[in-house]
Amino acid sequence: MTPQQKALVQGTIPLLRSSGVALTSHFYQRMFQHNPELKHLFNQGQQGSGRQQQALAAAVLAYAENLDDPSVLLPVVERIAHKHVSLGIRAEHYGIVGKHLLASIQEVLGDAATPELIDAWAAAYGALAELFIGVESSLYHQATATSGGWSGWRPFRISKRVAESEVITSFYFEPLDGGPLPSFKPGQYVSLRLYVAELDLFQPRQYSLSDAPGQPYLRISVKREAASEQQPAGRVSNLLHDQYEEGQIVELSAPLGDFYLQESGTSPVVLLSGGVGITPMVSILNHLVRSGSPRPIHFIHSARDGASHA
Repeated sequence: MTPQQKALVQGTIPLLRSSGVALTSHFYQRMFQHNPELKHLFNQGQQGSGRQQQALAAAVLAYAENLDDPSVLLPVVERIAHKHVSLGIRAEHYGIVGKHLLASIQEVLGDAATPELIDAWAAAYGALAELFIGVESSLYHQATATSGGWSGWRPFRISKRVAESEVITSFYFEPLDGGPLPSFKPGQYVSLRLYVAELDLFQPRQYSLSDAPGQPYLRISVKREAASEQQPAGRVSNLLHDQYEEGQIVELSAPLGDFYLQESGTSPVVLLSGGVGITPMVSILNHLVRSGSPRPIHFIHSARDGASHA
């Protein structure tokens, strides 16, 4: 980007602060209208609540504010890249997103969106897309280079389900193809994809793996998300609890995620969790125990009550 282009993008920061959510809301509406096939990649519950629009608006603002030194955003880029790869987002999707983002900027700003400003944002988006594509390409390579790893969605059979509390159930998955499973870092997650009839869409959700690596199965432990004043009932969590029994088939991504146990060193391990947040901690704990780790372990957990405690 030229200094002039950076100045033009940074000049839109006040607008992004005041109207960023309006811009991203317009963007999603436009993209889903013209490319409805992308709805399968997005959590429609978060779309309906507005959380996805708010998150994107905050990300666009942060990028514009740090345009001179985008390296400060690398930890966030890595976290988002892990999620993108778990959802099957590919390099070709960035062209579609960029087209609708630039069109949305032009449509929302109107006459203020000069050709020079659109060109500046095109350059800014191109640089960001190139960064994400590079990080995600590396993650895809790692996933497929790992023994038992895969890219995209892989079918699994529910080999067992266990009620852990009144609200949390564990699901054990074994690969339908009978192939091996990859190792993973304790604390990581998988994306699970189910068909939701009321939306006529496949819907992905991320769930932490709740057992140590090295087992002949992958296990997640899912809380039934009931409706509340703040949010509607969780579509996928309730669908899993109500309709998915042993023997049925689901699709999973390879394990991913940037939250995991740092295994180097001998310092004590402190695990803090609340409610269903216990799931990655159990994965870490089981791994430490099964590997014979000598590190002192402190596990502090809270739950609403004994009935909901997994």
